[in-house]
Amino acid sequence: MPVTNISSNKKLGNGNSLPKVILLLETSRAFGRDLLHGIARYSKLHGPWAFYREPRNLRSHAPHLKSWKATGIIMRNSIVSKELFALKIPTIMVLHHTGKPDNLPSVITDSMNVSKLAAEHLLSCGLRSFAYCGFDDIFWSNDRKRYFKNFIEEAGFKLFVYGGSKIKKYKTWEKEQSYMSKWLKTLPKPIGIMACNDDRGNHVLEACKIANLNVPEEVSVIGVDNDTLICDLSDPPLSSIALNTETAGYAAAELLDNLMHGISTPEKEIIVSASHIVRRQSTDILAVDDPEVVEAIRYIRLNAKYKIRVNDVVAKTCLSRRSLESRFREIIHRSIQEEIRKVRTDLIAQMLIETTLPISEITAKFDFTDQEHISRYFKKEKSMGLREFRRLHK
Repeated sequence: MPVTNISSNKKLGNGNSLPKVILLLETSRAFGRDLLHGIARYSKLHGPWAFYREPRNLRSHAPHLKSWKATGIIMRNSIVSKELFALKIPTIMVLHHTGKPDNLPSVITDSMNVSKLAAEHLLSCGLRSFAYCGFDDIFWSNDRKRYFKNFIEEAGFKLFVYGGSKIKKYKTWEKEQSYMSKWLKTLPKPIGIMACNDDRGNHVLEACKIANLNVPEEVSVIGVDNDTLICDLSDPPLSSIALNTETAGYAAAELLDNLMHGISTPEKEIIVSASHIVRRQSTDILAVDDPEVVEAIRYIRLNAKYKIRVNDVVAKTCLSRRSLESRFREIIHRSIQEEIRKVRTDLIAQMLIETTLPISEITAKFDFTDQEHISRYFKKEKSMGLREFRRLHK
């Protein structure tokens, strides 16, 4: 198996100068690859390290590595083995299934905020019917379902949940497609569906084809992970929630480095958090029957880089400010000013993450007078400043 050799000047507890780290993370999905990118970035800046790594998926068996004399492991808890634990070296678990030794640090995704972003996005499309599609036997999928259900019900709507078939013959995706397509036909339309991840989102889109349902006009779908390969191969392209997985990989490597050098740390959990929504065609819809509200929302989205005022939005409609304000609260559950702020800060967040533009240039692009002004505006919506947000999510 391939081993990447890099050298280090730090001395480990066993007297070796070169940290040798086993990486048992899937390369078949963006989540695992992004973790590996973050780990690699840390090793370049603070290593060098030697890595044991091989192409993997979530079900790959644990290799036999006792003779390699590793000094640390970052691994999925779906491939736990007695042999790896017998090495008795610093280990960080990236959670996929429930259950892990209590004394081991872990990497876990913030499912609550993932679900919150999905709910807010689908609600902002004006949808009034919602569903969730996940995997019943995976804890993080069930966590996302529970949180998404709470947010949808708090907004005053009912959630439909795909339970999957209990019949054995439907367990393969080839067979399950017809079962899922029948479920989709029973749902009220138009409907917004949160899929637990991009793989499941792709499943929903494929089942929509079999059911002859139009996306996004009848069914809008959003996934999680922003795996660009899956999202762009989907037809239509899949909207998704981006995660700061690479940042978490960097933090996991930093924690492991401390553990390998005998430095105690209170850190027990590294959180992968949702950063922003990457909008694609699968949710490119305004399912709002009110033409005045549609016109107002379109105006806000098209002019988000400018200093839009509530009166500017009202002027694009035939309604009084009071009437338009009332319809906004009824249909999208926000005031006009709250919608302006949300759209503008979402666009600023996207620019912070997806570009390397300096803060001063972003300030100018959004018509703010100075960096202090844009930072206050952004912090009110995102609960953190511009630089902190970029450092956390980029």
